[in-house]
Amino acid sequence: MSSDRQSDGEDADEAQVDGPSGGESEEGRDGDGDDQREPLPAPRRRHGAPDSRTAFSSTAKAYDAQLVGGSGSGIGCSVFQWLRKRTLGRGLHVDPARDNFRTMTSLYCSMSPATDSVNLSTQTHGAVFNLEYSPDGSVLTVACEQTEVLLFDPVSSRHIKTLVEAHEDCVNNIRFLDNRLFATCSDDTTIALWDLRKLNSKVCSLHGHASWVKNIEYDTNTRLLVTSGFDGNVITWDTNRFTEDGCPHKKFFHTRYLMRMRLTPDCSKMLISTSSGYLLILHDLDLTQSLEVGSYRILRTRRPPLSSDGATSGSRSSGSLRQGNDSSKSHPQASQREGASPRNSLEVLTPEIPGERDRGNCITSLQLHPKGWATLLRCSSNMDDQEWTCVYEFQEGAPSRPPVSPRCSLRLTHYIEEANVGRGYIKELCFSPDGRLICSPYGYGVRLLAFDGSCGELADCLPAETSRLLEVRSIYSHSDVVLTTKFSPTHCQLASGCLSGRVSLYQPKF
Repeated sequence: MSSDRQSDGEDADEAQVDGPSGGESEEGRDGDGDDQREPLPAPRRRHGAPDSRTAFSSTAKAYDAQLVGGSGSGIGCSVFQWLRKRTLGRGLHVDPARDNFRTMTSLYCSMSPATDSVNLSTQTHGAVFNLEYSPDGSVLTVACEQTEVLLFDPVSSRHIKTLVEAHEDCVNNIRFLDNRLFATCSDDTTIALWDLRKLNSKVCSLHGHASWVKNIEYDTNTRLLVTSGFDGNVITWDTNRFTEDGCPHKKFFHTRYLMRMRLTPDCSKMLISTSSGYLLILHDLDLTQSLEVGSYRILRTRRPPLSSDGATSGSRSSGSLRQGNDSSKSHPQASQREGASPRNSLEVLTPEIPGERDRGNCITSLQLHPKGWATLLRCSSNMDDQEWTCVYEFQEGAPSRPPVSPRCSLRLTHYIEEANVGRGYIKELCFSPDGRLICSPYGYGVRLLAFDGSCGELADCLPAETSRLLEVRSIYSHSDVVLTTKFSPTHCQLASGCLSGRVSLYQPKF
């Protein structure tokens, strides 16, 4: 049985959630969900040294005066004002290549199958369920249906190693903790830690799930490994204290029909998708908080009434809480934090899907924008005959009714329809490392999708109304349904894996 086939008989009108009490943490991170695009705070000055921003401003004014003959205004002034705003106003993520969109667009549009990757076949190992590059891009790992993990050199397309019987069942997901340690999870309900320097045996095996384990995340701040599975559990593992016998773990969260779980890049939020069409968001995430199973009551939701044109009356479901989600009841300690949401506060949403009157009944693939600005979902229709790739922007802002209302919801910005070829299998999408491009499995190939014709960043081309994603390029190089895709974090390269067990590499054609 495939490790990623969707379960049947799911209740689309009820999601049962169990999790922590959401109480206030005295020593938690300041993960208040602030937008990463906010300006950086002014750097501290050494005694007697001028402030860097003041110095920059003075230099700019002086140079402006030279350009315009001492007038301090004109073209020179506007140029330096633009440069100053661009340099100081971008916050933590300043991309030096953000304006080189013409070069990036040319590279993306010329992506083609690499001639030396045609023989990257894993047919004897079964379907390819997941691909993962090491952080330095030196190793490509392949999670296979037939219990094995393959390792390739993505530059030379050379096979490095096969981890024979890495698990006792399908290998579903691979996650690198750093450039040498990585974790794998399987339908055998276990997680395994591996070291690239010693691949003859596992570092350790982790036992705690009661059903198929589907994905792995890692919090670099606390060094906690986070896993989720079809038993509905999200479990944290303390890798600071692992031994050959495993490492301490605890059940962090539980929800019915869990499909995928992801952490935002700054680990301030956890997103969970379900096969019943709900998207759960845990805000002000604190993975170290003790668990109190059963503290969340059953959350029942009703779909809002539809108008004659099929649109929902009132606000979008992606921009408001679903009925019955009263955070003050879900979190007994919410009243202790007046004016702010409690740690691990829960939001339950039914993401909007354009043109689908009954909405999607299953959220399969779930990914996060590399800069934490948006989430990428693949949703299927109730009849399972159509799928959509949708991008939702995080909407930050003060709560309207603190502390009951959460501080964040989602706004659908872009979407595109997908033909559901290979029903019952989950197709894993991915963002490019710079967040400009989306790679979506599309039948026997992949589609490269962009937010606009210039392959611009999402933050620079947010539409006033929902827009269609633009197809940059379609590439067909498989003889079976493509199930997973992944961009290299360091090279202009893309990998895809299909149901028959073939891995294809794509790179620009010069």
